[in-house]
Amino acid sequence: MGMGNLLLKDEGVGVHVICALKEKNDLPENVELVDAGTAALDVLQMLSDVDKLIVIDAVKGGCEPGTLYKFKPSDIRSANRTITSLHQLGLIEALSIVERLGKALNDVTIIGIEPKEIEIGLELSSEIAEKIPKIIQLVREMII
Repeated sequence: MGMGNLLLKDEGVGVHVICALKEKNDLPENVELVDAGTAALDVLQMLSDVDKLIVIDAVKGGCEPGTLYKFKPSDIRSANRTITSLHQLGLIEALSIVERLGKALNDVTIIGIEPKEIEIGLELSSEIAEKIPKIIQLVREMII
């Protein structure tokens, strides 16, 4: 599931990764690629029957632009929130709501990338765009 706003440059990295994966069209049949945009709760309610969910999103962790993070939602819930998704409240709250509705997703991993530019524009910064192949590789390793 790719999250992000395509109108805010690097903030849309999750959606860009999903688009790149769709173009390759070489994942196993049981893998569904979902562009969640910024509507985490709506999408998560539809995905309650998945075995594994990988969320790709821009994450502000305070490191250099292009830094990749891989963590579980419980890492955010229990930490001092030093690594925070730009959609953290929406995503983490949405996961909690889905859980309370009895549709908990048991295996959720977030792949985050430290953005460089969060401003109006459709293109990713070069630092973020060059990381897309690495993110795709991480996703493949997690699903195969």
